[in-house]
This record gives sequence, structure tokens and C-alpha cells, in this order.
Amino acid sequence: MATLYVENVPDDRYEALRAQAQRAGRSIAAEVNLILQRSVPTESELQERRAWFERLKRLHANHVETGKFPSAEEMIREDRER
Repeated sequence: MATLYVENVPDDRYEALRAQAQRAGRSIAAEVNLILQRSVPTESELQERRAWFERLKRLHANHVETGKFPSAEEMIREDRER
């Protein structure tokens, strides 16, 4: 596992990070790792996201093509007629 050193972190940013870690009951290193995990996806995570996006596009295309859902215009007209 790699080691990361960060220099020149402004004092107020460091204090905010320290306070956030303390509130969550984590060390500063654990908090930084969590922030990186949430913010910087790995190549495998990006591939997984792309695969999900492609599945969603196909699902959306299937519903639009088959006409299973009314258009927004149709729903508004139906609602106005009530």
C-alpha cells in the first residue's frame, strides 16, 4: 500500500479535516482515505459505472420504444381533464 504525504495544507483546512474525523470517530488518515475513496474512482469502479450507465440506457430505450410510459404531455392532459 502506498504512502501519501501532503504538504502545505492550510491550517483552517487541516482543522476542518481534524474536526470532521473526530466527529466520525476516525483518525485523520482514515478520514482522508474515506474522502479519496468517495471522490476518486479507480479504473475498475469507472468501468462498473459505465456498465451500469449502459444498462440504464438500454432499459430506458426499451421503455421509450415500447411506449409503456405516457409522455409528460399526455400525463398533463390527463391530469387537466380530471
